[in-house]
Amino acid sequence: MTRLTRMLREVPFLQGLDRKVLEQLAAVAVERTFAPGEMILEEGSHDRELYFLLEGEVEVFKGHGDAAMTLARRGSGELFGEMSLIEDVPRFASIRALSPCRMFEFSEADIEALLSREPELLFQLVRALSARLRTSDLQMIADLQRKNEELAQAYRELQAAQAALVEKERLERELELARDLQQSILPQRFPRLAGLSCAARNRPARMVGGDFYDVIPLTADRVGLVIADVSGKGMAAALYMALAHSLIRAEARRSFSPREVLLRFHRLLLEVGHTEMFITVFYGILDPRNRLLRYARGGHDYPLLLRPATDECLSLEAPGMLLGYEEEVLLSEVTLELQSGDLLVLYSDGITDVRSPADKVLGSARLRQLVAAAGRPTAEELSDQIMHYATTFQNTAEQYDDMTLLVTQVE
Repeated sequence: MTRLTRMLREVPFLQGLDRKVLEQLAAVAVERTFAPGEMILEEGSHDRELYFLLEGEVEVFKGHGDAAMTLARRGSGELFGEMSLIEDVPRFASIRALSPCRMFEFSEADIEALLSREPELLFQLVRALSARLRTSDLQMIADLQRKNEELAQAYRELQAAQAALVEKERLERELELARDLQQSILPQRFPRLAGLSCAARNRPARMVGGDFYDVIPLTADRVGLVIADVSGKGMAAALYMALAHSLIRAEARRSFSPREVLLRFHRLLLEVGHTEMFITVFYGILDPRNRLLRYARGGHDYPLLLRPATDECLSLEAPGMLLGYEEEVLLSEVTLELQSGDLLVLYSDGITDVRSPADKVLGSARLRQLVAAAGRPTAEELSDQIMHYATTFQNTAEQYDDMTLLVTQVE
C-alpha cells in the first residue's frame, strides 16, 4: 500500500472503502497546499474540482469585503467542492485557508470516471452529502429558533421601551405643569411703592426647584422681602417650597416683627413639614419712604448691601438658625437705616456654590467683589450682572443647585 493510499484510508469520509478504490483515488489525487488567507475556491467560478482536506482549517463564506458572511468552517478529513460537481452550477460560495492547509485535489473527469466504475464510492459520497445536509438542516433549525427567540426578546424589549417612553412623556408633561405652576408662584411683577424698585432672577438646577423669593405688600408703605432655599432639589423640594411659600406669606401679614414671623413659620413647618427637610430664610420688612429695614435671618446666606454713596459693600450678618428641623431655634432681629440709592442683594447659595469646568467655586468673596465694583447700577442692571457673571463662571460645568436672586433698591 502506497503512502498516499494509507493517507486516504485515514480520511473519515473514505474509511471502509475497498483498497482497490483507495488506490484508484490515490492514482488520480493531486496533493495541494495553501497558506493562511489564500483562496482555494471562488464564488461564481465554474471549476469542478473536489477536495479532501487532510490538515488545516478552511472558511466557507459568501460575498465580498465588509459584506462577506461566514457560512461554515471545514476541518481535517472533510470534503468540499462536491455540490458544483453534482449540480453542474457555478460555485455558490468561496473557500479560503484559515491555517496552513494540505489537501488532495481531484478533477471532475477523474471523479466522474471513478463514480461510474465504483458504486461504493458513489454511496460514500451520497452518505457524506446526506450527513452534511442533515447537519445543515439542524443548524438552520437551531439558527431559526435562536433568531425567533431574539425577535421575541426584541419585541418584548420594544414593548417595554414603548411603555417606558409613554411613562417618561407623562412624567415630563407633569414636570412641565409643575414648573409652570412653580414659576407662577414666583412674582414677575412687584408692588408699586414710591422710592422702591425690585428685580429678581431664578434658574432651577432641574425642571423644578426648591428656591423661592417674594415681595409681599404689607401696608401702603411697607413690603416684606423674602428669599428662601429648601434643602434638596427636584420634585420633593418643589412641593416643600410651595408649602413654605404659602405659610410665610400668611404669617407675614400677622406681624410686623420679622423675627416673630420666622418663629411662627418655623413652628408651622414642624407641624406640617417633613422631618428630613429644612429651609433657610431671610425675611425683612422694608419701609422705603423712611429708608428702614428690619430683618431676621434663618440660617440663610448673608445678604449684601451695596451703598453707592460711600462705595461700600456690607454683609448683613444677623445670627440665626435654619428652620423646620430643630425644635428650638435662635433668631435675632436687626434694624438698619438705609441711604438713598442703596441696593439690597438677596441670593441663594446656588449662586455662590457655582462651580467652573476646572471645579473652582465662585464663592461669597467673588460675589462681594463683583457687587462692590458694580458702581451705581439699577436693581435690574445689578441682577443681570450677577447672573451673567455666575453663568459665565459656570460655563459648560453642570449646575448642581438652584440659583435665585432678589435685588431691591431704595431711592
